Amino acid sequence: MATGPQKYPGASTAYFYQNRWGGDLMEVNVCVLHTTEGTTLPDYDGGAMAPNLTAVPDFAAKRLRWFQHFDIDISSRALRNLAGGVETNTLNVVQVELVGTCDPATHAKWTKSGQAHIFWPEAPDWALRAVADFLAWVHANHSVPLTGPSTWLPYPRSGDADSTARMTFTQWEAFKGICGHMHVPENDHGDPGAIDFPRLIALAKGDTPTPPPPKEDPVALTPDEIKAIGRQVVTGANGAKSLDDASVEWAVSSFLGLTLKGVRGLAADVTALKGKVDGLSPTLSEAQLTTLAARVASDPTLAERIAELVAEKLAARLAD
Repeated sequence: MATGPQKYPGASTAYFYQNRWGGDLMEVNVCVLHTTEGTTLPDYDGGAMAPNLTAVPDFAAKRLRWFQHFDIDISSRALRNLAGGVETNTLNVVQVELVGTCDPATHAKWTKSGQAHIFWPEAPDWALRAVADFLAWVHANHSVPLTGPSTWLPYPRSGDADSTARMTFTQWEAFKGICGHMHVPENDHGDPGAIDFPRLIALAKGDTPTPPPPKEDPVALTPDEIKAIGRQVVTGANGAKSLDDASVEWAVSSFLGLTLKGVRGLAADVTALKGKVDGLSPTLSEAQLTTLAARVASDPTLAERIAELVAEKLAARLAD
């Protein structure tokens, strides 16, 4: 005996076919998702091939408009059911057709012609949320589990005769939850393709995945700030005593807040430049090096020029 509400709230019954086609009374525990491969509400041959509900996108309002054709606990007619084998339409299944396509070729054709549509493997979030709302409702009111197959193949591979997504008779008869037309035995359709099923289930469960951190805007530096960074690197101001990786990291990160990865990349560049200078050191005596260091320390103009050269290096690095 059917329990729970039989009409989805807000769904239109303007195209209700149950009075014409009847159907078997069930207690649903499975929901099958289809795509219509069209852009408008189908006529379903007068209801002869209709599902329980159809979801039609309203692009202006960014919502789905729902049309109900059969009660939730009455079998509908959108699955193939061959003689022998297993039952499909009548095996406790509520069926939903999503207007749009799962076929990349159709998607490309409609996009080129400017035809508004939903390509369900890349459905906008508002459309996925609307489907998830229905799944949450059928779960709460009819105990359809918010689980399903892990394999949702892209079309057309999802419709292959040897598709790994297709259930065996035994698997289908034991299944409870949410699946696609591609999963049902005795059928050779591949819809709804590679729909984002994990996202759909997360939305239906009310999960709100942590969004990725916002991308930081590049740090805007004035010429004076860049020059100050260069002076720190050269002179060891504020605690940096030598031109090694640690001091370069400390000096630059104190001004920019750069990640160590970025700073180490800069340090590697500076160290490589230092290595080239070190390669020339055999031509200079210790006394000459000491004199050169003292000259740099005592000559503000020379120190400023070296700072500018380092600042140019930093600016080029930051521009990458």
